[in-house]
This record gives sequence, structure tokens and C-alpha cells, in this order.
Amino acid sequence: MVSRGSSPGEVNSQPTRAGVRTLVLGGVRSGKSGHGESLLRAHTEVRYLATGPTTSTDAEWVARVAAHRQRRDERYTTLETIDIGGALRSDPHTPTLIDDLGTWLAAELDELGGWGPEPVDLAELRATLCAAIASFTGDLVIISPEAGLSLVPPTPAGRRFQDELGTLNEAVAAACDRVVLVVAGRVVELPATAAAAAPTPVTPVVSSPPSPHAPRPAPGRPERTKPETPAEPGANPTTAAQKSSSVDPTDAEVFETVATPDLGIARAARERHLTLTKPAGSLGRMEDIGVWLASCQGVCPPRPLSAPTVAVFAGDHGVARSGVSAFPPEVTAQMVANIAGGGAAVNVLARRSGATVHVFDMSVDADTAPDVSRFKVRRSSGDLTTTDALSLAEARTALAAGRAIADELVDSGADLLIGGEMGIGNTTPATVLIGTLSRREPVEIVGRGTGIDDAGWIRKTAAIRDGMRRARRHVHDPLSLLASVAGADLTALAGFLAQAAVRRTPVILDGMVVTAAAMVAAELAPGASRWWLAGHRSVEPAHTIALHHLDLEPVLDLSMRLGEGSGALAALPLVASAVDILSTMATFDEAGVSDRDASPTVTDSPSATAPGEPSPTAVAVTR
Repeated sequence: MVSRGSSPGEVNSQPTRAGVRTLVLGGVRSGKSGHGESLLRAHTEVRYLATGPTTSTDAEWVARVAAHRQRRDERYTTLETIDIGGALRSDPHTPTLIDDLGTWLAAELDELGGWGPEPVDLAELRATLCAAIASFTGDLVIISPEAGLSLVPPTPAGRRFQDELGTLNEAVAAACDRVVLVVAGRVVELPATAAAAAPTPVTPVVSSPPSPHAPRPAPGRPERTKPETPAEPGANPTTAAQKSSSVDPTDAEVFETVATPDLGIARAARERHLTLTKPAGSLGRMEDIGVWLASCQGVCPPRPLSAPTVAVFAGDHGVARSGVSAFPPEVTAQMVANIAGGGAAVNVLARRSGATVHVFDMSVDADTAPDVSRFKVRRSSGDLTTTDALSLAEARTALAAGRAIADELVDSGADLLIGGEMGIGNTTPATVLIGTLSRREPVEIVGRGTGIDDAGWIRKTAAIRDGMRRARRHVHDPLSLLASVAGADLTALAGFLAQAAVRRTPVILDGMVVTAAAMVAAELAPGASRWWLAGHRSVEPAHTIALHHLDLEPVLDLSMRLGEGSGALAALPLVASAVDILSTMATFDEAGVSDRDASPTVTDSPSATAPGEPSPTAVAVTR
């Protein structure tokens, strides 16, 4: 349908140059449409592609369309269509205004039935539109709502729309010459390239020499880039690493569906074990671990680990002022500096295992180095016995930070992640989380932490009792639970562990504090525990309860209680050896060794199930 505007619009702006393609982003009522029209003011003829129909039972919508028309003069020819790519190709010369991509996207989703539980693939649709934009030779202005500023209901369909709109805007921006953002009528020119506005990459704080083997991508997964050369202990951080990193906390508690590690690969790995020069099952858990890692990588035999990476999350806790720890809270900042300098146990164990260490200040009650504190949420947390540890907004920010850290490390080439922690008093909130989610009483789960005496144990038990009393009302809401008692470090840890599973990256869990965060992560992202391996069992009684809750069997039991990621790193050489056994050990045929029974009997045996194994039934072999 073609129509004409009726009155001129008075907008003070300079026209664009001929052949300029401009994307104008903005929120609801931001002034983006008016600015877009002003960019074409100098032209005597303008084609207006309206993506929303005027025929509607929504009186408010009809009134808004009418107001837009009143603003346009006789120079405009209006065409209502959702085939904007076809319209651009049919006339690639006449100056054109498209208003807007949000309405177009909603119409296309309607057309394709894309609001159901199964998302539709819009990649080809985006590519076709962007090709038409890129080949347009006249002035072109495209209006689109910026995803985080548009009016979208907080529903699964609303989140899907926001995700698709963000992807669409990014693709269209790449096809345009200019991108501007309109906020409250003010226009901000955005950088000409995405690289100019890209987030700062992770720079290692402390590292060991990297393995000479470059990581290879698993089937069906994007290839990861090789990590940059790690910094030496005590090296000055780069300028880029000193910049703060902002994260988008919107829907930080909403995770994508976690995929199951490859069950077919797991069976293939077990069958391969039957061909190796050893009695079946003779390496016990080491065989199970190799099978688990092969299923996580999606390839058999599994690839050698080339970039294991530790992320230590640091934070202070208000409850520590109540005497629940053997050390004063000031030790947290001192130990963060020690880790950053390469002098802590986590650094020693990482160097032995060839792992890289990063430390992140999430809520230390002191100023730390800029490279360490770029994701910092706040200083310390509230005393969980009397008040919330975080606000809901802070909890979302901490979750988003943990997710961003996992994404950055995986994108930098990490092929196995370890979560560590550092914070005086952090076993108290961890125990509150474990007791609340496992429905245990305080006296069952309270340990000695860093070595408190009897009087300290009594104070700690009372604090955990009071914290659990406050936490119980939030037991079915993971975000509220984290905000009420966890603190920013444990909350970020939960986001980190859940996002690692979303990214299909295996994780070795450390001690009680990390496992407490894992319990919440499993609530946020059901199925995430299939991607986790318990590195060890600490002497803290709550740790055994948490491992049982997650149905994980620890690799080691060495009476450790340090934290930092030390227990997981102690288990890492065994994990690497399990991979080597499955990938480099000779088969009976290769070695010319006779198999005692050429026809093994294959039976199902639940006892052979590996911790974190995706299949509930493992394969055992009797010879």
C-alpha cells in the first residue's frame, strides 16, 4: 500500500552524503525515527519502507503510525512491507528510510512460527537482508531498537526476541557505513569498527609455561584461538588489562540449555579401553576419567590437555568480622597480591601441572591492582547473619561477571577450567548454601575452616544457623539465595561454573567453597554437573554432603583444606594421565600382545560410572 505524508518535519540536522548507509539505534521514544528522517532531509524524493501495518485493532499503535506520517512531508512515498530486502534490490538508488527492524523481526518470527519452544534459524534471512543493504547505492537510513533499550516482556519469547534483535543489529551494523545511537534525543556516533569497541581480553595475572601442543577444536564447536603468551609471575600488567570490564547483568540468571556430553563418544572410549594392553578395568577410576573427558571433548581418543586454566575468585565477607575465621579479613587482600605475584600454593601446583592462573577481585575489602579488580562488584559483602550479602542487582552483576570470565577464558583457548577461591570467612557462606540446599542442620555441616578453636567453632555455628534461617525462604530462587548469603565471589563462581557447562568445557571442582557454588550453579543450569569432575574431598564435613548432593565422587582424598584451587590442581596430573592412557597407550594389535579372551562379555554395570559421566549406565567388561 502506498501513501503520502501530509506535513513537513522541522528537524535541525545535516544531510548524509550520497551513498551512505546509516544504522540508527535507540530505545523506545528516544527520538531515533526523527533523527533518521533528518538524515534524508536534503533529498527531494525519499522512499519510506514501513515494516508495521496500519491495519490493526490496537488503537494506540494506529495513533503512533499516524503521528509518524504527520511528521513526513510530500517528498515521502510510503511502502508497507516486510520484504525489505526485496524492496532494496528492486530499487537500489532512491534514498530510503527503513522504520524499523524490530517490527520487521517480529513479523518474520510470526511468519516462520518462531515463538515456539524450538527456535528457528534466521541466519539466511539476516544474510539476505545484509547483502541487499551492502549493495544499495543510494543514501539509506535504517532504524532499529537497541536490544537492551526496547520494550520487551520478561518472558521466554521476549528473551528470544532480544537475542535475535541483538544478533540482527550486529549483522546490519557490519553492512553499514555509520552507526549512531540516539538517547533522549542526543546522538552518539559509535566506533566505525567492532574492534574499536570490543571488550578487553583476559590477560593472565600469573602463569606457567604453556604446553607446546596447540588446542584443536572438538567436532561441531568453533575453533578457539591460541592464548597469548602468559605473563611471568610479578610482571607488570598490560595497559589493556588495567581497563575496567563492564558486563551486562540483564537476565544473568537465565542460562541456555546445557547439552549432554557425547554419549556415543563415551561408549567408543570405553570400547577403546578394551583394546588397550591391560586387563579390562585394571586402571580403575583413571579409565572412567578418560572416558568422561573424551565425551566432553566429543572425540575419541581425547586430545591432550593443552591449556588448563585456573580462575581464582576473591572476596571478603561481612560475617568474618564476627570471629568465624582464624585469620583477620585483611589477609584476603594480602593473599590476592601473593597469588598475583606467583607465590601461593595455587601458583606452585599450577606450574607443576602446566596450568595458567588468573585471580579476580570480586569483592575484596581493599583496593587491588587494576588488572585484578576489573570485574569488581563492591567492597566486602553484608553480614549474612543480619542482612543480605548483596542486592539483587549486585548478584546479577556478579553472575554476569562469572559468565563473562568463563567466556573469555574459553575464547582464549582454555580446554579445561578450574575454579578457585580466596576469602577470609568464605567457608561460612559456603556452608550456609550447602546446609540450605541439602536441608541439613548447622551442627552437621560446620567445620574448622582455616583452623578455628572451639570458641570460634561455636561462633561460626551460630552464624551459620542465623544465615540458614535467612536463606531458607530463598531455597527455590537461586538468584535470591546468592544475594541473601553468598557474596560476589561465590556468586561469580556459580556463574562461571554454569557458563563453562553451557560452553561445553570440562571443569575440575576444588574444595568445599567451590562445590557450594556448584550446587547453586546446578540449580541455575540443570545438567551442568555432567561437565564437572570433583578434584578432591576436603576435611570440611559440608564438602562430603555437597559432593553427595551433586552425585560426584572425588578423585583424591588427601585431607586438604586450603582452597585456592589447590585440590583440583593436585588432581590435574591424574586427569592428564587418564587422557594419555586412552590416546597413546598401545592396543593389543599394535603391540602384538595376545588378548586373553578375544570375545569379551559386555555387561551394564552402574558401578563403572565415572563422576560427571553423562551416561547413567557405564560399560564393564569381564574377560
